[in-house]
Amino acid sequence: VRRNASETRFRIYGIIAITLSMLALIWLLYSIFSVGTPAFRQTFLTMPIELPADKLDKSGTRDVAVMSKVTTVGYAAVIQAALEKAITEKGIPTEGMTAKDIAGIISLEAPAQLRNYVLANPELVGQTIDFEVLANGRVDGFFKGRVTMESAKLDSNIKPEQLVLSEKLVDAGIMAQRFNWGFITAPDASDQRPEAAGLGVAIIGSFYMMLIVLVLSLPIGVAASVYLEEFAPKNRWTDLIEVNIANLAAVPSIVFGILGLAVFINFAGLPQSAPIVGGLVLTLMTLPRIIIPARAALKSVPPSIRDAALGVGASKLQSVFHHVLPLAAPGILTGMIIGLAQALGETAPLLLIGMVAFVRDYPSAPMQGFFDPASALPVQVFNWTVRGDPGFVERASGAIIVLLVFLLVMNAVAIILRRRFERRW
Repeated sequence: VRRNASETRFRIYGIIAITLSMLALIWLLYSIFSVGTPAFRQTFLTMPIELPADKLDKSGTRDVAVMSKVTTVGYAAVIQAALEKAITEKGIPTEGMTAKDIAGIISLEAPAQLRNYVLANPELVGQTIDFEVLANGRVDGFFKGRVTMESAKLDSNIKPEQLVLSEKLVDAGIMAQRFNWGFITAPDASDQRPEAAGLGVAIIGSFYMMLIVLVLSLPIGVAASVYLEEFAPKNRWTDLIEVNIANLAAVPSIVFGILGLAVFINFAGLPQSAPIVGGLVLTLMTLPRIIIPARAALKSVPPSIRDAALGVGASKLQSVFHHVLPLAAPGILTGMIIGLAQALGETAPLLLIGMVAFVRDYPSAPMQGFFDPASALPVQVFNWTVRGDPGFVERASGAIIVLLVFLLVMNAVAIILRRRFERRW
């Protein structure tokens, strides 16, 4: 009776522990998704914009080199005139508001958006086009519940009258919310433009780094595992190597960042904030996490497989690569993808090698892109959380959602590969 009672208590303790863990996970996901999902929707203004040739192309040649001399100040005036005209046509009252107040509901990124579009399509100068521009971050926060009329009275960046005008623009069909593809594809933005900040550069940078980690860590890690488990003699040297591999797996990641800063940047002269340096640092950090599960997978193959291969005349090398390694492949692939997933979420080593820098330009295609400045998803999350504007907190939570999706996909691939290559004996 006493033994059965202890077993019952143990089951209850286990159920309580699992329940508490699930509740903590649900609360964590709820807090992230409740704050981050609004980042995938953004407030835009869509209106007819006249592109006067006398302001945007005084030479009349449609030469992009000449037109590029017109700065964003000139395009801001064009957008402001278009908004004022749209307000007048819709009969929206603006008593008590200055022209600056009206223009203030538009994002500071809007002139740059229009300028880039016109320079890419110079033949549109002289015409009137329907163009979509970003609304100010405070206006966007108002429709998402982050900004209120009361907070606007204390905020120097927005006025209650501007929020009232924004509501009327929504009723008139000029302003609306929709899915924000720019959050996925656009680069980062300055502190005054949270509504324009995106993950484009960070996603490419993370992809480049994971590509480098995959190309380097998989062959090196598997080769080291096969040698240590199947070919290396059991002596003090191999014991020392095994102990060091186990120790490296437990070393804090920031130590690898210090190593990368000293070796790859200060000694080798590789550029800071480049995917090549980040990839090399993460490779060093990932190798022990690949070698250990790979050795465990090799060790799980029954000795009878090796004996049978040797018994029919196969060499040691043939028995390993033709029989043992294919049977251990599911475990090796699973360990590799889990190691890559852990590397994808690392932040500390990347901060030390300069990937915290503000980067607006997209890196080039490989191989040159490996040496261009870039960011990474976890570093982008860190950057946004330390900025003052509340809009960046929303962006940071949205970036965490994107990172979780990447990790979910990678773990799903690990499960699929494991089932695909799994063999039973």
